[in-house]
Amino acid sequence: MEEYKVTVATGTSEYSGTNNYIYVTLVGENGQSERTILDNPGLDFCRGAVDEYKVCSPAPLGPLLLVRLEKQRYWVEDNWFCRYVTVEPPGGGIALTFPCYRWLIGDVKVEIREGTAKRLCEDTSPQLLAHRKAELQERQTIYRWTAWASGIPKCIDAKTEADLHQDVRFDSEKRSDFEGSLHYKLAIRFGKSWDDLEDFKRCFWKLKSPIAEYCMEHWKEDWFFGYQCLNGSNPRMIQRCKELPGNFPVSGDMVQGSLAPRTTLDKELKAGNIYLIDYAIMDGVPTNVIRGKPQYIAAPLCLLYEHPDQGLIPIAIQLGQTPGLDTPIFLPNDPPLAWLLAKIWVRHSEFQVFQLLSHLLRTHLLVEVFCVATLRQLPAVHPVYKLLAPHLRYTLEINCRGRTQLVSADGIFKRVVSTGGEGLLVLSQREYKVLTYRSLQPCWDFQQRGATTLKDYFYREHSLMLWDAIHSFVSGMISVYYQCDSDVVEDPELQTWIKDIAEEGFVDVPTFGLSNELKNKAELVTLLSVAIFTSTAQHAATNNGQVPLGQYPEQYFTEPQAQEVIDRFRKELKDIEEHILSQNQGLELPYLFLLPSRIENSITI
Repeated sequence: MEEYKVTVATGTSEYSGTNNYIYVTLVGENGQSERTILDNPGLDFCRGAVDEYKVCSPAPLGPLLLVRLEKQRYWVEDNWFCRYVTVEPPGGGIALTFPCYRWLIGDVKVEIREGTAKRLCEDTSPQLLAHRKAELQERQTIYRWTAWASGIPKCIDAKTEADLHQDVRFDSEKRSDFEGSLHYKLAIRFGKSWDDLEDFKRCFWKLKSPIAEYCMEHWKEDWFFGYQCLNGSNPRMIQRCKELPGNFPVSGDMVQGSLAPRTTLDKELKAGNIYLIDYAIMDGVPTNVIRGKPQYIAAPLCLLYEHPDQGLIPIAIQLGQTPGLDTPIFLPNDPPLAWLLAKIWVRHSEFQVFQLLSHLLRTHLLVEVFCVATLRQLPAVHPVYKLLAPHLRYTLEINCRGRTQLVSADGIFKRVVSTGGEGLLVLSQREYKVLTYRSLQPCWDFQQRGATTLKDYFYREHSLMLWDAIHSFVSGMISVYYQCDSDVVEDPELQTWIKDIAEEGFVDVPTFGLSNELKNKAELVTLLSVAIFTSTAQHAATNNGQVPLGQYPEQYFTEPQAQEVIDRFRKELKDIEEHILSQNQGLELPYLFLLPSRIENSITI
């Protein structure tokens, strides 16, 4: 009789444990072990437990292929989350790790594979090939595409988060944290109406911080307005202005008083020191009605100047796209309240674009496409699945909640935001029509906007550092599993995956520019870098997070070569962290949005 030592790890979050019956069967090339109930004295499968058992086989099993786990109800149904199983062969030797990271719900059988990542061509066993096929068939019935609305990326077919499979739901701690945070935000927003600007201080009674207090003190100042264009929550709009738009008739005399001595507007345009933020996308967007009152939005043009002493400052604002008597150009030397109100209307438009386009569309909805396609087309043993899984965690639930709680017909946006209702969809559809794959790559984005030399553009500097680190990490990981371009071309699962992304997810966007096939390693590395950068750094630039980038609580990769690449990535992130902290020492207003320790691994909020 052959005796195997089996270790079973239960999840660490609340309610991960179970009191149901758990059975295990080891499946090898030469046969199967006995179906063994896992039952030690005392309690088994408690939260966070790592339990050891002995499993016997009447004959040597040969190389292990699968571990079969079965859960059967005992008195009441009690779901179980299994992290992993390890198996040590008879007589000692190297234990094999079988990652699981799945919920076992009901009376169910689950078969898991050893953790070494494998492409389809590397599997020769009929059992493993059948397992691979069956896994994808099951996933494709669970995770289906649907169109929430026309003219935006497709999403997961789930009316609410309750319709999602438990494997992609929040764990209990995340759910409690999210719902507690949501209730707090709702209490702030809807506790009572705001009567004057002093009421905004109530927003900071719990979130009080030096940065919040600094913003409250300096928000009216022109230099701070310019700083927010560079390093605020929506830092991707500013672009170099080589020639004034025809619908923005700013003359040199108008802005001369805002320029440095002995220069002119024409000279500064030629020198590359004039910048523009254009909210043309807001023009004509339907507006909301809140408590019976029609809301208003602007479609401003804002001209900014990189002053040699004052930094980036606004020098002219027009609140509509059509110049005329009803659309004057506001200037810094106008009455203070008029100039302040003009800046407030720019910021009001900024909020709509930031929340709906920079945040919702360009991070949440974009990453959801990768999430659905990955679940549908890549088995858990595939190296790209293992690479992406930590960066897609919880994204489906947060997006389902967003569709039901934020942007639905009776959601928060409809209740409090000027573009709530029809407007938010029109705005998203307009942006989606012109969205390009290249604009999601920061190096191209900054070049296209002519924003490569702006001083104190910390968002740009930190984004490029993180992009380089992520790109290097992805390149190293892909090189472990794909030796040459033909390996990419001849991977049928990978090619089906990119086809699902390009043809199903990013549907009806002819200018997007993403091919439905991968022709070489470089294309694959860039695509995966875009997915990881967007779900981590780009989302962090427009939000805040909880799970640090590069820290993987779920260990999908077990090979030493892959671990070495992860270790190098962590080292590079540590170097970036130290650089950013050093750069921010002594600054009154530090920029820490892209500090690696504050960047989430995935979109979860």
